[in-house]
Amino acid sequence: MKKPRTDYSVSRREFIHTTAAAAAWAAIGIRPTEILAVGNPAGKDTKKILNYNPDMEYRLCGKTGWMVSAVCLGGHWKRVDQMVPGIFGKGSWLSADLNNKEFQKNRYDVVTRCIERGINYIDACTHAEIIAYSRACKGRREKMYLGWSWYERESRNPQFRTADALMETFDMSLKECEQEYVDLWRIVAISDGKKGPDGQHIMAHTEAESEQIAKALARAKKSGRARHTGLSSHDRIWLEYMMKTFPDQVEAVCTPYTAKSKVLPQESFFDAVQKCNCGFFGIKPFAGTSLFKGNSAPASPTAAEDDRLARLALRYILCNPAITAPIPGMINAEQVDNVALAVKERRELDVKEKAELDAAMDLAWQNLPTHYQWLRNWEYV
Repeated sequence: MKKPRTDYSVSRREFIHTTAAAAAWAAIGIRPTEILAVGNPAGKDTKKILNYNPDMEYRLCGKTGWMVSAVCLGGHWKRVDQMVPGIFGKGSWLSADLNNKEFQKNRYDVVTRCIERGINYIDACTHAEIIAYSRACKGRREKMYLGWSWYERESRNPQFRTADALMETFDMSLKECEQEYVDLWRIVAISDGKKGPDGQHIMAHTEAESEQIAKALARAKKSGRARHTGLSSHDRIWLEYMMKTFPDQVEAVCTPYTAKSKVLPQESFFDAVQKCNCGFFGIKPFAGTSLFKGNSAPASPTAAEDDRLARLALRYILCNPAITAPIPGMINAEQVDNVALAVKERRELDVKEKAELDAAMDLAWQNLPTHYQWLRNWEYV
């Protein structure tokens, strides 16, 4: 059996390819963010990097000043029932029994392996997630940046579009999670804008609503209970407006970015991200779970193939030098090992790998469930 590669030094050919790739990105206005590569070949000071591991790559998260691991832990656990059978009862993945001991152990073990691999950011999005990951980080919070939103009680809900209402949610989140602060409070806004009668884009939120959202972020940050603040939305035009209008409040953004996404050569969203010096976290790197052939169970006959596809997708995504990190959800320690391995593998896909990933993503696009069809809007960004 072929032994896995352990020497990840850059060959002359890879250096030429990497240099050419950097020039190509620069040609469309995307410049590399500050990156500390695996092994720290440049010998940079790593003392200020949270949970540093030489086998992990770290990227500057915009104006937060954090050096964040090149892959992070997303809050979703959509297939954790493969690890804890019956955890969802008859409901959706959000119906998981948070007090189930096996579930708690699963989340604790996944966070443990993330810490061991040098991953240093967890992004939680729902009420259940912020509670589950606060518990999983108990006693070792100093190893992880914890970012969250309580989307059910944020600006997607019309009742929570004032600063006062949003601050009520923020205060409740800290109390329920038994936390004194959150590292990144990223308010979840309306997903998409609309088209007016003349075809003109109507932003997800009005200017008045946007001001209220920014006001809440400013208040939370001023209190010291939100170390940094940001936003999540699928409306690129609105996010660009917010980044430019409220630069002190929008330090990071969270949007979709899949292995099908391509950066536009002109007027790219990432041009605005970089000009505003924002961190960028990419959700749905595997198009939900549509990229995979199996059910993510460790004994799945397609487990090895799905692991390979996951690594190809992450390598492709990380070729975009404006991205801080994709944030896949993971259901076991082996999946953490797999994403960490993707960071160490050669970054640029060769012709065969690119064809394989393209074919897999074409099939994933065909298999997108109805509630994920909006991901098609993120093919060109």
